[in-house]
Amino acid sequence: MASPRALRSGAGRDPHAPVTNLVLLKLLVSARLRSQLAYRGSFLSDVAGQILLGLTEFVELYAIVHNVSSFGGMTFAQTLLVFGLASVAFALGDLLLGETDSMSETIRSGKLEVLLVRPLPVLLQLATSDFQLRRVGRLIFALAALAAALLFADIAWDPAKVVLALITPLAGAAIFCALFLGAGAMQFWILDGRQFANAFTYGGRYVASMPGAALFFPIQIFFTFVIPATLVAYAPSLVILGLDGPAGIPAWTGWLGLPAAVVLSGLMLLLWRAAIKKYTGAGG
Repeated sequence: MASPRALRSGAGRDPHAPVTNLVLLKLLVSARLRSQLAYRGSFLSDVAGQILLGLTEFVELYAIVHNVSSFGGMTFAQTLLVFGLASVAFALGDLLLGETDSMSETIRSGKLEVLLVRPLPVLLQLATSDFQLRRVGRLIFALAALAAALLFADIAWDPAKVVLALITPLAGAAIFCALFLGAGAMQFWILDGRQFANAFTYGGRYVASMPGAALFFPIQIFFTFVIPATLVAYAPSLVILGLDGPAGIPAWTGWLGLPAAVVLSGLMLLLWRAAIKKYTGAGG
């Protein structure tokens, strides 16, 4: 029987077994994770930094809500539910496809040419090329905030709300993955387009983590039916909490998170394929 070290390194694998994309992906991710875990002190400090970043975002929200009786028609516990759902969704999306946010640097450095000649989809290579396990720190804090919100918010649970609470973070993560993918695709056409793209990714995260009723009506419409940021957390929270939504975000939109994720992901994948097809090289 192969030793544990041999199994981890892939030496115990059948040499005649086909090397599929899934096998290569697993090897790439495991190698990246082992390299990051080799220096435990550095890894733990990075995780602590990500937790501190999440805490800073929470303190910003707390400073607003603490000074008013309600924020967008929500109490602190209800606002914390929106923040927790949005934070979990963004942390997952950032962990999976956050690397596409820096496509302009990947193109300028010529790294994209290296990815194009490898026998793996470019998107999978980008997702694993700089897979930062330290981003788990943000996810840990987000899960803690969500757990506290579910504990302190007054929720009358029923089977439908339980299902919605389970699928909302996953649908939100898919929405943020699609936004990161679209942000990366736009940088094929826009010179130094990272800051422009951040308006949709990190701007979407900011909008998603606050009650949508606090936004002006036109902004409510835009971030619900164009960039579905309010569908990540606020609209589902209305259903879970049994609240009526504002004019631009009625409560029934709380069930649109998953359909919006599917549609947006399909559109962004088409945009990504068009960008890759259009690409001719770092030198133009």
